[in-house]
Parts: sequence; structure tokens; C-alpha cells
Amino acid sequence: MITEPHLLLADEPTGNLDSKSSQEVMKLLHELHEQDHTIVVITHDQEVARKVGKVIYIRDGKVYENEGSEE
Repeated sequence: MITEPHLLLADEPTGNLDSKSSQEVMKLLHELHEQDHTIVVITHDQEVARKVGKVIYIRDGKVYENEGSEE
């Protein structure tokens, strides 16, 4: 974060965390996004996926897109 990157890649950023820590990580990612950082989150956690603005699913080799999720 020191170099203020414009793109962050987060592979399972909440994996193996308790629910409180997961919420804190997601809050931090949202704050960074509000500061004009682009954040790509890879997750299997549907709860995490519902908290982002754009979701791209890959299922059986096909790509699906869903915009305007919960938050």
C-alpha cells in the first residue's frame, strides 16, 4: 500500500478468517475502492461476492457477469 497501486489483486482475502476479521478486510477493500483503486477479488464465498459492485463468474468454462450486487 506504500506505493499506492491503482490495481489490487486479492485471492480469497477473507479465507480462513473469522467473521469479524472478514468484515474488517472487506471494509478496507471498500475504502480503497472509494479512493480510486481497482480491486479484483477472487473468492468462492458467495457472501463476499454479494458485497462487490461487479461479479464475474466462471462456471464450466463459460463466463457470466452480474452488475449491481448488494452493496
